[in-house]
Amino acid sequence: MFSRLRSDIQCILERDPAARTRWEVLTCYPGLHALVLHRRAHWCWSHGFKWLGRFISHISRWLTGIEIHPGAQIAGCVFIDHGMGVVIGETAEIGAGCTIYHGVTLGGTSLYKGTKRHPTLGKNVVVGAGAQVLGGFTVGDGARIGSNAVVVKPVPPGATAVGNPARIIQPGADLKREEAASQMGFSAYGVTQSDDPLSQALRGLIDNASGQEHQISLLWQAIEKLSSPAAAPHRDCVPKDAALQENFEADRLNQLVGK
Repeated sequence: MFSRLRSDIQCILERDPAARTRWEVLTCYPGLHALVLHRRAHWCWSHGFKWLGRFISHISRWLTGIEIHPGAQIAGCVFIDHGMGVVIGETAEIGAGCTIYHGVTLGGTSLYKGTKRHPTLGKNVVVGAGAQVLGGFTVGDGARIGSNAVVVKPVPPGATAVGNPARIIQPGADLKREEAASQMGFSAYGVTQSDDPLSQALRGLIDNASGQEHQISLLWQAIEKLSSPAAAPHRDCVPKDAALQENFEADRLNQLVGK
């Protein structure tokens, strides 16, 4: 019991830069308190003491603001950050190393008892604040659920789900960058630079405008050559305000939209 508690405290110290000491984590982190109480409730539930398990779960909800059904299966090194408003259903399963932020719901869409109604999270999954994961499907290892996403279908390992309804974004060109970031920590709130569809669209428009600026500059340079002394009859065809050099600051605009 104490070894598992130590590992839970250590995982919080590793993932939360605001955590300073073990004593602070032990006394001031409701996510840790909820998990400790859940293990007692789950033991009672799985040994036939159903009412006692539900009662411990109810007390835990009152103390921490985190509602975990005693039937849920939660592995070690799970970090529930802030935690207020988190709801985890009866048949939910959470793998080791997962991070869950406030306002998350691991809920069900079926009313039939005895069925797998709630999602299964693989190892090292990050679920952003306010996300709703609804149904008895699996979220693969290392996947990320963006803040406020509504996920109603399986998420492949390593992919990211964003939006409502959630769209699946497969690992792209910045995979190496994300791997380097994961060595230093993890993607807080399940958000990466390539997640936001609006930012992706804006970056595409910026890149396209930059390409058009380049092409226009090349055209003016070609016209200027035609206006050289060797082509005197066409010398006046280049306007004085023609942009012979590119002035489009694509890099600066890309930084503004988060590239």
